[in-house]
Amino acid sequence: MDFKRAGYARKKRIKQAAFLVLVLFFLVVVTWGFSRLEPAIPSVATASVWLGEVKRGPMVIEVRGTGTLVPEEIRWITAVTNGRIEEIPVLPGSVVEADTILAELDDPSLEREALDAELQVKKAVAELENLKVEIENLELELRAQAASIHADYQQTRMEADRYEELAGDGLISDLDLRVLQITADELQKRLELERQRLEISPRSRAAKISAKEAEIEQLRGLFKLLGEQVGRLRVRAGINGVLQEIKVEVGQRVQAGDILGKVAVPGRLKAELKIPETQVKDVRLGQPAIIDTRSGVVSGKVVRIDPAAKEGSVTVDIAFTEPLPEGARPDQNVDGTIQIEELEDVLKIRRPVFGQTNSTIKLFKLLKGTDEAVLVSIQLGRSSVTTVQVLEGLKEGDRVILSDSSEWDEFERIKLN
Repeated sequence: MDFKRAGYARKKRIKQAAFLVLVLFFLVVVTWGFSRLEPAIPSVATASVWLGEVKRGPMVIEVRGTGTLVPEEIRWITAVTNGRIEEIPVLPGSVVEADTILAELDDPSLEREALDAELQVKKAVAELENLKVEIENLELELRAQAASIHADYQQTRMEADRYEELAGDGLISDLDLRVLQITADELQKRLELERQRLEISPRSRAAKISAKEAEIEQLRGLFKLLGEQVGRLRVRAGINGVLQEIKVEVGQRVQAGDILGKVAVPGRLKAELKIPETQVKDVRLGQPAIIDTRSGVVSGKVVRIDPAAKEGSVTVDIAFTEPLPEGARPDQNVDGTIQIEELEDVLKIRRPVFGQTNSTIKLFKLLKGTDEAVLVSIQLGRSSVTTVQVLEGLKEGDRVILSDSSEWDEFERIKLN
């Protein structure tokens, strides 16, 4: 009985081992089979993707930017003198003329300086008149003195002649005659000097008067300048137009050169577009442009390109070649498109989400006659606002998914439903 039990247990163990081996083999085969299976093709709703078709034909290269309408002629109103704002008679939006007062300033020190300058001019004019009188009196004195010396000379000369006759008769001494002749000669020299003084007197008078008149002109110039500055305490528009803005308030102190406001000539507007600095390299003067003013589309052309970039964009000015629609006004937001170039015959598609100029990207191309799309590599060329040139990887009539497909990057194929 014991022998039979031992044989039965051994057979049972063999059967269990064989079963385990079969199970392990089955699991290995199943695992290997699953590893050989390809991943399931993901299913994508057609309505959730953006499809585009490859076409052949002309392609317009454009760049787009946003901006505002600005007046072509703007005058910034600045303070000419220091002062305090006393009054602002007009408000932004008002129609103004060249002599319309925009702001009134007050500067007591400037007014005092102007009054002092006026008094200095009056004082200098009075001094000039007094100088002329003094010079005339001096000339009269010179003439009187010359006449007196001339009379003394004539009298002395006559006496010397008479003494000479008497000395010849021995009636007077030679010494008395000599003294009288010396006196006559001295008077003659004095008379010559007085005559010379009379000759140069007009030139001396003219020099003194000219110097005083120059001083008066200098004082008058200062008075005129101060007077103009006082007049400019009333700040005027300077041109006919519309007051765009006032940058100061009543009671505020301003310095000479501070901006007080802005006046623009209405009706003469241009568009200032902000073009990304990466796209502005192909923009040239004279290129046509289309501006959307929200109330109408207007044609124009490029007239200025800012030489410097600011905050990643370059300002491009567009002058309009046709009238603006009604309602267009300064500082109004606009969209603009500048036409760079037109390519005659190229393959093109709508610009993909990640499609950049002269780049290679991967897109899902729909297989004709099926609902599947395969991932293909595409080389792009020139790009515009909404379209891009296809250089390799697609042909006319192909349809591709243009929307973001990054969530299916690990798949080579997808299915649309």
